[in-house]
Amino acid sequence: MPKQKTYEGGCLCGGIRFIATGPALKPHTCSCKLCQRHTGALTAAWVEFPAAGVAWVGPGGRPSTWRSSAWSSRAFCPTCGSSIGAIDDAPVVALLLGGFDSANRKELAASSHSYVSPRPKWWHVQSDGEAGA
Repeated sequence: MPKQKTYEGGCLCGGIRFIATGPALKPHTCSCKLCQRHTGALTAAWVEFPAAGVAWVGPGGRPSTWRSSAWSSRAFCPTCGSSIGAIDDAPVVALLLGGFDSANRKELAASSHSYVSPRPKWWHVQSDGEAGA
């Protein structure tokens, strides 16, 4: 049986750290207003993992959360304020690629873009799965 892939990352201060194990699911970018406000960026880059495959291993334990919708909570570091991702009721954990120690892995490349219309018209986002936005 092949060894499962692992992905590590965390927040700016290092208090919240994660190890995600298993397949990286649904890598995508999103420009919805929730993602914009959660990250402070016009577009967020995400990848999902089954909740059982995400271990919170830093000295701060699990990230703090804020309930952002009927199905999800946004996760962040209570010390430095870094956005970590979203913990969905599904149970899925969507992690922001900017928090990964190494996001330069082929399987993490975004293949789709959600909610293009909320972005400013001058902001152009292109994923590997698009010819242009």
